[in-house]
Amino acid sequence: MDICRRKYRRDLRKSTIKPLILFVLCIICYCFTQAASSDAVWPEASGEAVLTDGNLVLDYSHAMQGYVMVCPAVPTGNAMKLQVVFNGMQLLYDLNPGGGYIVVPLQLGSGTYVFNLFENAGGSKYAGVGRADLTVYLENENAAFLVANQYVDYTRESPSVLKSDELTAGMSQQDIFDKVCSFISSEFTYDFIRAVSISPGALPEVDSCYQNRSGICQDLSAVMISMLRVQGIPSKLMIGYADGYYHAWTVSVVNGEERFFDPTVAVNALQASSYTTERFY
Repeated sequence: MDICRRKYRRDLRKSTIKPLILFVLCIICYCFTQAASSDAVWPEASGEAVLTDGNLVLDYSHAMQGYVMVCPAVPTGNAMKLQVVFNGMQLLYDLNPGGGYIVVPLQLGSGTYVFNLFENAGGSKYAGVGRADLTVYLENENAAFLVANQYVDYTRESPSVLKSDELTAGMSQQDIFDKVCSFISSEFTYDFIRAVSISPGALPEVDSCYQNRSGICQDLSAVMISMLRVQGIPSKLMIGYADGYYHAWTVSVVNGEERFFDPTVAVNALQASSYTTERFY
């Protein structure tokens, strides 16, 4: 009888320990997979604060986090452009002709932004179809550089985001920055064919660049930025000129200090010594 009891207790312990181990492993895996979500800002049009005028709809529910969402009230199928004016500086964004929100960053800081919506009226002519003025007070002047937008377009499922979690789990900001820089430098190449065939005004491609492990300056920079932003490191996509050539590169804020990194130079596709900024996202 005692032998039967001991065997029963031993079997019970075994049957209890295995599920417990599996449960602990699941918790650990869950914590790692939640790394990006815990640090990242994912844009949304929540409808809590909205401005409308003509065909312009501007959701500023999360303006303090460095972005607004914009869409046409009624999609017309015509090309639409959003002009953003701040202290004399002007930036243009293309809206989706079929409707749907786009993320517009408030990268120029706190202050008053003017949003002008224009619709194509035939040929190269555009007509104003809406305007909204918005005074913004950012909770963090680098907030816009922690969220996806048209120029650095990624989602929770983007492969660069998933890889960022895998590479940087448990690391400090400095180690994260160094690891991502090293990853871009060693794993990517410059796409010379895309460089000569790309259409004017084409946006950076994060997902396809990551999957192909190849892209032009703006693609390589956007991939790197996506990997840093989801880990809570503010990163800017800089657009301007490098030694007189139109170019894109990155500037990140690591532990309060700006860190310059040019992925195109890192993959040995360019040597540059002088940079001039035209705009940034």
